[in-house]
Amino acid sequence: MLLSRRRSRSRTESRSRDEARSGSRSRSWSWSWQRWRRWRRSRPFWGGLLTLLSGAWICVLPLAPLKIMLQQGVAGIPSVLMGAVLIVLGLTGWFAPPQRVLAGILTTLIATAALVLSNLGGFLIGTLLGIFGGGLMFAWQPYADRRAGNRTAENRTAGGSASPPADGEPRTPTPTPTPHHDPQGAQP
Repeated sequence: MLLSRRRSRSRTESRSRDEARSGSRSRSWSWSWQRWRRWRRSRPFWGGLLTLLSGAWICVLPLAPLKIMLQQGVAGIPSVLMGAVLIVLGLTGWFAPPQRVLAGILTTLIATAALVLSNLGGFLIGTLLGIFGGGLMFAWQPYADRRAGNRTAENRTAGGSASPPADGEPRTPTPTPTPHHDPQGAQP
């Protein structure tokens, strides 16, 4: 009888330990997923990804069999160089978001030049990926926190620098753009 009680108690204790472990796993999974989403949304992720794919496609294409290639030998060197530069520009979009405008413009120009210099720009696939990726990097804007915009509006109405309204006029707050962290000063 005593042995059966110990077994049942040890089973319930092991179940509770397993549940606690699975709970911590789900919490850590949730935490890492939220961290990934926050990182992905804080930079031009999709533009960088398309640019990386474009660079990889243009860079790898000269390694194709001889029957598929349009240019061989020394003429294949621009393909590898353009692909490497596109990969670097995609990584720049990811890890240096303030430089996204320059990276987007250069990506579009290099992808267009690859159309002429590199096996029709990776048989048009690399060029199209590069143009779309450069456009997405160029057009991306940092996320503006809604709460930060509400705080600045509250501060202005509570005692800001706006001139007092004339007699009989209702006081309306002046609309202001939402603040965002963009060192180049682009407006959303």
